[in-house]
Amino acid sequence: MGDAREAANRRLLLRYSLIAAAMFGFGYALVPLYDVLCDITGLNGKTAKEAAVEQTYQVDAERELGMEFITSVNEKTPLKFRAETAKLRIHPGQYYTVMFYAENTAPGTIVAQAVPSVAPGLAADYLKKTECFCFAKQTFEPGKEKAMPVRFVVDPALPKSVKDMTLSYTFFDVTAKQ
Repeated sequence: MGDAREAANRRLLLRYSLIAAAMFGFGYALVPLYDVLCDITGLNGKTAKEAAVEQTYQVDAERELGMEFITSVNEKTPLKFRAETAKLRIHPGQYYTVMFYAENTAPGTIVAQAVPSVAPGLAADYLKKTECFCFAKQTFEPGKEKAMPVRFVVDPALPKSVKDMTLSYTFFDVTAKQ
């Protein structure tokens, strides 16, 4: 009787171990699956990780879009972060420069990386940034404010259904990863 129970317990332990391993594997595979799914559907809101080459577009003066700029910092990032302009009315095809400011509130130097996002997600492919602090890690001296420009254009091929866009940045402290 005891041997049968031990064998049943071993089978149960094996099953639960296999289920736990499968769940771990599935969770590990979600990141690349998410990236593929978002690239296919265009819903990711990710912007390019490097500067676009500045090119000439035909400015669509008849069309005006609302562009909102949102800033945030990860809860463990000792920065005050803001955009000089919260909202802007823009014409597709025209270049704009918006200034962002970050101040280190920590007693020491920190290194931070900004992660951008665009909403609606399908508009991300039409936002072309030629200059952005998000392309590289930023070093912030203690108590100092740093001005950081973002130069961008919205491709006039942006679907007409898009009337407003949001460009948001979140800073993360990456000092420990240096």
